[in-house]
Amino acid sequence: MVETGNHQHQQPPVAPPPMQQPLGGARGPLYGPSEQLLQLHYCIHSNPSWRQSLSLSLSLLISRAVLLGFQHYIVMLGTTVMIATYLVPRMGGTHGDKARVIQALLFTSGINTLFQTWIGTRLPTVMGPSFSYVLPVLSIIKDYFNNNDFTSEHERFLHTIRTIQGSLIVSSIINILIGYVKVWGKFTRLFSPIVIVPVVCVVGLGRFAMGFPQLANCVEIGLPMLILLAACQYLKLVHPVARAVLEKFALLICIGLVWGYAAILTVAGSYNNAKADTQQSCRVDRSYLLESAPWIKIPYPFQWGTPIFRASHVFGMFGAALVSTAESTGTFYAAARLSGATFPPIHVINRSIGLQGVGQLFDGLFGSVVGTTASVENVGLLGLTHVGSRRVVQISTAFMIFFSIFGKFGAFFAMIPLPIFAAMYCVLWGIVAAAGISFIQFANTNSLRNIYVLGVSLFLGISIPQYFTMHSDDAGHGPLRTSAGWFNDIVNTLFSSPPAVAMIVGTLLDNTLDAHHTRNERGIPWWTPFQNRKGDNRNEEFYSYPIRMHEWIPSRFL
Repeated sequence: MVETGNHQHQQPPVAPPPMQQPLGGARGPLYGPSEQLLQLHYCIHSNPSWRQSLSLSLSLLISRAVLLGFQHYIVMLGTTVMIATYLVPRMGGTHGDKARVIQALLFTSGINTLFQTWIGTRLPTVMGPSFSYVLPVLSIIKDYFNNNDFTSEHERFLHTIRTIQGSLIVSSIINILIGYVKVWGKFTRLFSPIVIVPVVCVVGLGRFAMGFPQLANCVEIGLPMLILLAACQYLKLVHPVARAVLEKFALLICIGLVWGYAAILTVAGSYNNAKADTQQSCRVDRSYLLESAPWIKIPYPFQWGTPIFRASHVFGMFGAALVSTAESTGTFYAAARLSGATFPPIHVINRSIGLQGVGQLFDGLFGSVVGTTASVENVGLLGLTHVGSRRVVQISTAFMIFFSIFGKFGAFFAMIPLPIFAAMYCVLWGIVAAAGISFIQFANTNSLRNIYVLGVSLFLGISIPQYFTMHSDDAGHGPLRTSAGWFNDIVNTLFSSPPAVAMIVGTLLDNTLDAHHTRNERGIPWWTPFQNRKGDNRNEEFYSYPIRMHEWIPSRFL
C-alpha cells in the first residue's frame, strides 16, 4: 500500500518554522509525519479481485482471505463467550440458554458488521458485543434476583432477558438520533489530535483488567500463549516463507497449538483435583456448550418472548448507549489508522453512529443480552497482520452467521479457554493503544500546554473509571447511590468507561485552555480538512458508498 498524493489540504495561516537540526552529536534520521501507514500488505480497498479468471494464484488469494476472515471471527468470539459466561448464570440461565445467547450475539454481530462495512463507516471494523452494557444489565438482574414470583430459575432468566430486550429497543433511539440528526458529528468537530490521542489510547489500555489478570486465572496455558505469540514476531524474520505465514496467521497457529496443549492437560487429569474456578478457566470441557448447543437453530425476532419495558431500566441503557458511541468513535479512528485510510469525516461518523443505533435496535429484537460496538481487538488484528482489507472483515461475517445457525459447530470453537483469549488481547489491545499514540505526530509534541492536556486526559481516563469499577458491586451499583436509581445508572455507566471519560476531559481542556492562540500547536490546520466531506480528495475514495445511494436518498441524510 502506498500513500496517494492527490489530496488537498488547507495551508495553515502561519508557515511552520523550519525543522531544527539535532543537537550535540546526534545525527540520526528524522521521520516526518505520515498520514497513512506504508507497511500494510492490503489497505482498506486493496482486496483480492473476484473477477479474475480462476487460477492457482487467485485460489491462494481467496483461501488467504477466507483464513484471515476466520481469524477475525475467532478474535471476536472471545468477547462474545466472556460476556455470555459472565451474565447468563447470573440471570438464572442454563448451559443451553448460554449457548442460545451466544448464537444470538454472533448472529446480530454478523449482520451489524456487514451493514457497518457496507453503508456505515466503510472501515474494516467488526461490530461485536460491548462490555459497556454490563452494568445496566447487572442492575436489571439484581431487580429480579430476589423476586419470589418466579417458579423456576429459567422463568427468571426469560423475564430478565425480555426486560433487557425492551431496554435495548427503547435506548437505541439515542444513537439513532445523535447520529442521523448529526448531533454527534457537531460534537466531534471539537476534536483535535490532542483529544484523539488519549481517547484511542484508553480504548485499548482501559481494558487492562481483562488482559493479564484474566490470563493469570490459568497461567499454565495463558502465559505460553502470550510467549508464543510474541516469539512469532521473531521467528518470521528467519525465512521469507516464515514471514509470509506468521505475519498473517500467527494468531491462528498459536491458538491451535496452545488449545491442543490445554486439551492434553485436561485429558491427562492435571486439573482433576484443582479448585472449581481453576477447572473452569483451564479445562477445555467445562463450558458445556458442545453438549447443550442445538445442531441447527436460526435466531429470530422475539425468540425469548414479548419484550418488557420498564422506565427505570431504560435510563440505565441510555448511559450504555452513549458510552458505546464514545468507544466506537475512538475505535473507528484507530481502524482508519491501521487500515491505511484517511481519518473519517464528520458525515461518516454521523451515519456510522446512527447505524449503530439501528444495530442496537436489531440486538433488542433478536434477544441479545448486550448491544454491539466496534470491536477493539479486531482493530488490533489489522495491525498485527498488516491486512486492513474491508473485504476480509466482510468475509468474517459469513462465519459469524454460519456458526450462529449451526450451533454445534460454533460451540466447538467457543470451547477455547478464556485465558487463551486474554493472552491474545494483551497484544491486540496494546496495538490499538499504540495507534492512538501515533496521532501525536500531527501536533506540537514540545508544547507544554499540549503535554498538560494529554497527561491529564490520559491519566483521568484510566483513574476515574478504575475508581467507579472498584466501588461497583456485583449488582451493578456504582459509587453514586442517590434516591434516583435511573440517574445512578446513567452516571455510573458513563464514568466507568475510559474512552468516555478521556473524551469528556480532553475535549473540555483542549477547547478551553488557550485554544484560540494555539490552533497550530494543536494540529487544527492539519485536522480540519479530514473533517469535511470534500476537504481531502481521498475521503471519497475510502468512504463513498458502494452504490449510488445519493441518487435515492437526499444528501442531508448521508
